[in-house]
Amino acid sequence: MTSSHRDLSDPSTDPFDVAADAAAVIAERTGVDHHDVALVLGSGWSQTADLIGETLATVDNADVPGFHKAAVAGHSGSMRSVAIGDTGRRALVFGTRTHFYEGRGVRAVVHGVRTAKAAGCSTVVLTNGCGGLNPAWAPGTPVLIRDHINLTAHSPIEGANFVDLTDLYTPRLRDLAREVDPDLDEGVYVQFRGPHYETPAEVQMAKVIGGDLVGMSTSLEAIAARQAGLDVLGISLVTNLAAGISDQPLSHAEVLEAGQAAAERCGRLLAAVVGRL
Repeated sequence: MTSSHRDLSDPSTDPFDVAADAAAVIAERTGVDHHDVALVLGSGWSQTADLIGETLATVDNADVPGFHKAAVAGHSGSMRSVAIGDTGRRALVFGTRTHFYEGRGVRAVVHGVRTAKAAGCSTVVLTNGCGGLNPAWAPGTPVLIRDHINLTAHSPIEGANFVDLTDLYTPRLRDLAREVDPDLDEGVYVQFRGPHYETPAEVQMAKVIGGDLVGMSTSLEAIAARQAGLDVLGISLVTNLAAGISDQPLSHAEVLEAGQAAAERCGRLLAAVVGRL
C-alpha cells in the first residue's frame, strides 16, 4: 500500500504509519530530516512564524498524507519549515488544524501532532482563539493553558492504553513563557464539540466545573501529544468574552478582528518562547 492510499478513517490503518508517511514527505519537501519544535497556529496566531525566523520551505497541506486544506477562514492551508533564529534548529509550523466538528474523526484531528513527533519534534506548541470567562481578560489577551476539560466525549487514544494526563501542559514550559511575559495569566481550557458557539448556560456550566476558557480545539491534540511523549505548551488568545459573560453577540468576524489586533503581541511572545526552548 502506498502512502497516498492510506486512509486515516479506515480502522485497519495504523494512524502512526500515516504520520510516518507524512513526516517522510515533509522531510523530502523541506530538505531536512528533523524538526525540533512544532507549532499549531489557531486564530490570531498567524504572524508567529514570520517572527520566529526565516521560512526556509513551505509545503501545501494537500500534498502531505493525512492533511487537508484549511476549512476555517483566517487559517492557512500550508505548513512551513522555519529557522529558529540562528540556532540551527527548525520549527515545523502548521497554519491550520483539523477541527473535530469537521467530521473527519479524531485521528484526523490529532494527525498534525503525531506527524510532528514522527518528524523529530520533542515539543509542540498548541494555540487557539477562544472565549474567555474572566471579564478581566479583554479580547486580545493571551492566557496560558494550565489544564483542560475535554467535553467532546472522545479520546485520540485507541485500545487499552492508559495515559497519565497529570501536568499534561508542561510546567517547565509555562514557567518559561512567564519569564518572557510575567503578566501572563493561566487557566483551564474547556473544549466543546462545536461548530456552534456555546450557550450562556453551557458557559456557566463550564465555569462551575472549573473552566476559564471555552473553545473547539486543543484538548484532543494535547492528549495525543502526551501519548506520543511530547512536551506541550498551550496558549489561548481570548478573542471574545464567552456567551452570557458579555451582552454582545458572538461572530467569527469578531474572532478574526481580535486576532488581527493582537497578532503582533502574540507572535512576539511565541517567537521569544520558541527561541528559548
